[in-house]
Amino acid sequence: MRSIVWFLVLAVAAVVGATALGANDGLVTIYWLGWRADISLNLFLLGLVLIFLAVYSLVRGLDGLLALPERAKRWRVSQRDRVAQAALREGLALYMAGRYTRAHKACQRAVAIQADTPELTLDAEFTALAHLLSAGSLHRLQDRKRRDEHLQRAIDLSRLTRKPRATEEGARLLAAECALEDRDARRALHDLSELPPGVARRTQALRLKLQATRLARQPVEALKTARLLAKHQGFTHVAAEGLLRTLAIETLDSARDADQLRALWQNLDSNDRKDPLVVAHAARLMADLGAQLEARQWLAPLWDRIAQLTPDAVDALSNALSHSLLGLEAEWLPRLDATTQAALRNPALALTLGLALSERQLWGKARGMLLSAANDLQLDLERRRMAWAKLGQLAEREHRPEEAARFYRLAALPDRD
Repeated sequence: MRSIVWFLVLAVAAVVGATALGANDGLVTIYWLGWRADISLNLFLLGLVLIFLAVYSLVRGLDGLLALPERAKRWRVSQRDRVAQAALREGLALYMAGRYTRAHKACQRAVAIQADTPELTLDAEFTALAHLLSAGSLHRLQDRKRRDEHLQRAIDLSRLTRKPRATEEGARLLAAECALEDRDARRALHDLSELPPGVARRTQALRLKLQATRLARQPVEALKTARLLAKHQGFTHVAAEGLLRTLAIETLDSARDADQLRALWQNLDSNDRKDPLVVAHAARLMADLGAQLEARQWLAPLWDRIAQLTPDAVDALSNALSHSLLGLEAEWLPRLDATTQAALRNPALALTLGLALSERQLWGKARGMLLSAANDLQLDLERRRMAWAKLGQLAEREHRPEEAARFYRLAALPDRD
């Protein structure tokens, strides 16, 4: 099809040429210093075209000849750029292969090639990436001094790149990770604080911040960070639940008095304040600080549905209530009676009920619960001794010294399991 088109074009050109130039009636006369030359118009036009083509070819040839040094220079720069890029790729491959010394050398070779080529020095991102990879390699080699130098150089160079500065963000994250492995929480938090707000909320940045705040013993900030990570699905549900519970407990442990504990409790998330293990820990701390009434108020909502809770939660709530029985109100008696059946299957709950009923001076009911707890080998030794000791006190109150002495002996005996 193409040959047919060219044939038609050639035929049209032949027809046009024959029509325009076929008569050849024109004459061109040229006068030059007394000389005269007559030539046909067709020959003149053909000569004019040939002269134009010759001049054009000469100009192009001279231009190519004069531009040859520049073209050679561009070729050399291109070759050096390819060599530098190859060195950086080699460094990355060696880094991934765990050959950190060679990776560092390959990256520095790329930096040296770029530094020796002025035309390549404008590519700040390339140099920053090379320094970043060198810093990672030196970190694996435990060369902290040179690692920090390369990291700072990468950060300084990345600021010269166009936004968004992904290289600077990567350098900051790597610097924070290195600081964490050096156990320097302050420096890690400083590097993370330099990140833009959007970058600081990314999963990797939040993971590093969580590690840094825990290392710096800042449980409140760590808990906030863990909540963000859980919201971004940075953990599985089970892992997030356990971590948030641990951090909530660490947050409560940082309180030094009842007012501070109360403020920390109010700042906890509503889900944390519904967690039985967190509530039990908070109540025990509050009871130890002397505010036993408030501790029981925190325990009451969960105690009302204690039959629906797991054995671990029941054990924790029972232990917390046993530490906050001083001045137990009469309104707790219905709650205690409602858990009597469950207490027969749970020795920790039986012990707490016995202590609570004893606090309310219901000696008969208390004695039965305490005997059940003391004779249950599933209960740990310390709490069984507590039950025997309380039984001894009840026997003394009822003026049964021999029975009291026997209970006290059982409390003092070593573990018989």
